[in-house]
Amino acid sequence: MQPKVMMKKKNISASKASLILFLCQIVSALDVPLDSKLLEELLQPPTITQQSPKDYIVDPRENIVIQCEAKGKPPPSFSWTRNGTHFDIDKDALVTMKPNSGTLVINIMNGGKAEAYEGVYQCTARNERGAAISNNIVIRPSRSPLWTKEKLEPNQVREGDSLVLHCRPPVGLPPPIIFWMDNAFQRLPQSERVSQGLNGDLYFSNVQPEDTREDYICYARFNHTQTIQQKQPISVKVFSTKPVTERQPVLLTPTGSTSTKVELRGNVLLLECIAAGLPTPVIRWIKEGGELPANRTFFENFKKTLKIIDVSEADSGNYKCIARNTLGSAHHVISVTVKAAPYWITAPRNLVLSPGEDGMLICRANGNPKPDISWLANGVPIAIAPEDPSRKVDGDTIIFSHVQERSSAVYQCNASNEYGYLLANAFVNVLAEPPRILTPANKLYQVIADSPALLDCAYFGSPKPEIEWFKGVKGSILRGNEYVFHDNGTLEIPVAQKDSTGTYTCVARNELGKIQNEVQLEVKDPTMIIKQPEYKVIQRYGQVSFECIIKHDSTLLPTVIWLKDNDELPDDERFLVGKDNLTIMNVTDKDDGTYTCIVNTTLDSVSASAVLTVVAAPPTPAIIYARPNPPFDLELTGQLERSVELSWVPGDENNSPITNFVIEFEDGLHEPGVWHYQTEVPGTQTTVQLKLSPYVSYSFRVIAVNEIGRSQPSEPSEQYLTKSANPDENPSNVQGIGSEPDNLVITWESLRGFQSNGPGLQYKVSWRQKDVDDEWTSVIVANVSKYIVSGTPTFVPYEIKVQALNDLGYAPEPLEVIGHSGEDLPMVAPGNVQVHVINSTLAKVHWDPVPLKTVRGHLQGYKVYYWKVQSLSRRSRRHVEKKILTFRGNKTFGMLPGLEPYSSYKLNVRVVNGKGEGPASPDKVFKTPEGVPSSPSFLKITNPTLDSLTLEWGSPTHPNGVLTSYILKFQPINNTHELGPLVEIRIPANESSLILKNLNYSTRYKFYFNAQTSVGSGSQITEEAVTIMDEGKMAMASRQVDIATQGWFIGLMCAVALLILILLIVCFIRRNKGGKYPVKEKEDAHADPEIQPMKEDDGTFGEYSDAEDHKPLKKGSRTPSDRTVKKEDSDDSLVDYGEGVNGQFNEDGSFIGQYSGKKEKEPAEGNESSEAPSPVNAMNSFV
Repeated sequence: MQPKVMMKKKNISASKASLILFLCQIVSALDVPLDSKLLEELLQPPTITQQSPKDYIVDPRENIVIQCEAKGKPPPSFSWTRNGTHFDIDKDALVTMKPNSGTLVINIMNGGKAEAYEGVYQCTARNERGAAISNNIVIRPSRSPLWTKEKLEPNQVREGDSLVLHCRPPVGLPPPIIFWMDNAFQRLPQSERVSQGLNGDLYFSNVQPEDTREDYICYARFNHTQTIQQKQPISVKVFSTKPVTERQPVLLTPTGSTSTKVELRGNVLLLECIAAGLPTPVIRWIKEGGELPANRTFFENFKKTLKIIDVSEADSGNYKCIARNTLGSAHHVISVTVKAAPYWITAPRNLVLSPGEDGMLICRANGNPKPDISWLANGVPIAIAPEDPSRKVDGDTIIFSHVQERSSAVYQCNASNEYGYLLANAFVNVLAEPPRILTPANKLYQVIADSPALLDCAYFGSPKPEIEWFKGVKGSILRGNEYVFHDNGTLEIPVAQKDSTGTYTCVARNELGKIQNEVQLEVKDPTMIIKQPEYKVIQRYGQVSFECIIKHDSTLLPTVIWLKDNDELPDDERFLVGKDNLTIMNVTDKDDGTYTCIVNTTLDSVSASAVLTVVAAPPTPAIIYARPNPPFDLELTGQLERSVELSWVPGDENNSPITNFVIEFEDGLHEPGVWHYQTEVPGTQTTVQLKLSPYVSYSFRVIAVNEIGRSQPSEPSEQYLTKSANPDENPSNVQGIGSEPDNLVITWESLRGFQSNGPGLQYKVSWRQKDVDDEWTSVIVANVSKYIVSGTPTFVPYEIKVQALNDLGYAPEPLEVIGHSGEDLPMVAPGNVQVHVINSTLAKVHWDPVPLKTVRGHLQGYKVYYWKVQSLSRRSRRHVEKKILTFRGNKTFGMLPGLEPYSSYKLNVRVVNGKGEGPASPDKVFKTPEGVPSSPSFLKITNPTLDSLTLEWGSPTHPNGVLTSYILKFQPINNTHELGPLVEIRIPANESSLILKNLNYSTRYKFYFNAQTSVGSGSQITEEAVTIMDEGKMAMASRQVDIATQGWFIGLMCAVALLILILLIVCFIRRNKGGKYPVKEKEDAHADPEIQPMKEDDGTFGEYSDAEDHKPLKKGSRTPSDRTVKKEDSDDSLVDYGEGVNGQFNEDGSFIGQYSGKKEKEPAEGNESSEAPSPVNAMNSFV
């Protein structure tokens, strides 16, 4: 039973319904094996295999070759048309056709003119089975005309003005490639300021004095003829005026504020914007209401050209280019429309049928606008082609019923719109062939016992032959569960035994003949490893052996391979491979691993592995290694003011050589008890010259180091006090940072004690305001690390230096550093705040930067405060929760993510320095557009009955706009979890429940439910529910399923169908002879008033009748008008032909299921056809 919803029903047209009923009976086409000998013998209509392109531009200096190659049996003959009329090549001495080919050669090199052969050519390949045609091939010779003479006036331009040098190349075929060069044939340099447009013109955003020259030359290169044409040189002279006036951007191309562009699907979209202005404008591209496509967008010509490759309909929209410099901006909107030349959805495929079979050709194409579909038969429009009673055209489909050999033909499908066309040839080849067996006679098959055996019987015949297998010369036909018979003729023995050995005979027969073939099967004993290698532990330098003893069939020759760790054995003479073993001599640690024995025959392979572990030989007494003993007897000699020599005696190295010595020192005057690193020397050295600092009381110690570690330190040396001196260095890390708006805090890192070089360490701190003619101010402070200068202006730069001094004098002159006095809060808010809403959750905010003088500190960035005011869908306010985004540096725009769709927001912008935030800009109000809603809050399915379910739902928690409707999709799920046809329902937005009626009883349904706004569909929620079981029909349904899946029942039904078909043919013949048969007379006498013929124009079904009498068939032989099957009308219900209660109708009225009782898995949605698969073999072309 077809599911119905309590909504308006639509009728199915009579023609569509009759097509559906017919498709349910379509027989699959023959599958022709790809056997070269067979293909050479079978008759075949022509097939075009090679042809020239549709738009064929030729070189006028060379011979014109128009290709047309085709195959067929018998070989096809060729003919041509030119401009729609027959082209008689015999009357033109310059035109020849290649032997056994349709390719034309027009001899231009012997005096012909290519222009005389321009036109539209079409090739026809024909044999007794039909005619195939090529595309319309448009022949055009390439052209590279000269530039027209023109008088070019010198261009005198004021510095800073814009300039366009026009190229205007001659119109060639194909169009030339344009480039600009000078007299020396050097390409003119291009930049953001000077660039070449798509039309070949040279654009100057602003001219500079260096642009003055007299040799701007435009060149046009015609690639087809390998020629280059040159325009006369153009002179440009730039005269200067002071001052040069800066100008805001103005677009040079395209002109105006808007323009349009149409591009074809799959092509490259090129959009261009070139602007004048000083300073030179920068170009930026955006797509209004969307993003530029990722991975397909490229910018060329210094971002003046936007390039999008492989465009589709989704790329249609408004593209805006924005030219900007420091004085302002200009923009242009290009409205892009993407159209599409026709492209295939389903191209027609060759059809090979047997006499009396049915089939169809399908031709489906798409485009923008949608293409028109037309059919031709053997190159002639099908409307005027010779009639074929087996053929019926229904839009993009040709249906063939009960074909005969005379039905063979080549059909052409033409799909065209204003942007192009597609032409496809597909033949219908009706063959009547006796059976042929393609498997070689007496072919030998060998298998291992207990494994599958596959015996081939490749065959062909038309009609499709029946295949039978016999064992032995006079054996009985093979049947039973121990054999599997494949559709391609192969016999499978799932578990072959020794007694399966023997001769097998394959017999193929159809109504035209019978043929048989014998093959041989030998079953061999399996190969086994009866003695496997075992795990071994061996000492280093020992010997080890692994065994691998095998048993195999006496007629098979085994090979044994040894692997180590799944790789080949090392190339080492220590590895000895014997007949049944592997021996390793003088084992080392690297021999440790897994060893595998692999035995291969031509039919099988077995393997076994074992692990080898190598251990050390019995240990010898270990040598004790330890850290060295500490050095001793330290001595200082050669004492000077800045150096001294230290010597020592090494301690015991403890079996590990000393690698180096580390020398440390202690300053007993400034940091007693703290040891510092001084230097280190190699382990072979026992003296070192040490550099010293003034005013330090030195003691030294030495540490020895070996591979084990460091020794204990030696005893300290005697103390040595060096003399005082001026400081050698100044404090480091000098900084000047104000803590208040009116001070300057100068800090530094003080010198360490031994760096003072003498007593009385102090610091001289100096400062002066930068960029002001002022003297240094200095002060001497004690040994501290900070000094505060008060009364400074707010945030001004200062030059600072800090110099060390002691009782003996000053350190060298220090370096100057730049610091700043204290910051204060910014004074001015950002201006010209603009908000550009990108989509429902993202907006871009722009602002003008504040003057740096008003920042009064280090500019750290800008903060954007924004908050939601209210939701536009609920009109309810809520607690304001402000969000803050910080944009570092001198940035003048930022993105606001995470916005809620269909809401009103406010924002303001503040500048931030090290002190804090400045005043806020005026609040800016903006609104986000609608978005897609969230999923409905719940979906409940209640009140299940035999044929109905009640659905209840809650509106989305976040509607994100104004709900326009709900979308409900549902489909049945059968016992094997396969999904049935998908039904979609649109429900008004104000509804919250729905009753689905006329569902199948005891059937599980899956529901998909989501809400929609004007933007689109939101997330869906899914549920499943089951209708109630009709207990009265359970027994009958299970019985029907059991019967319908039996082979005898399928055969019985096929026989009944065949008898009915024969009866109808007999009745048809008798009617044509003018006589009536008793059943017909009874129908005439007792016409049922409830059954009336239904006319085609009212969209209802009509019954079958002959040409003379249009009376309906007897009641009970058709489906009632409500498309249901009533039990009281016929005990032989449609349920009996499906899988019990799972048999049902599609929306278009076709029955789902097969007489075999099996169901094809149907797609979830978008069914192109509701035809039932045929029980005959699948159709395939053999081209």
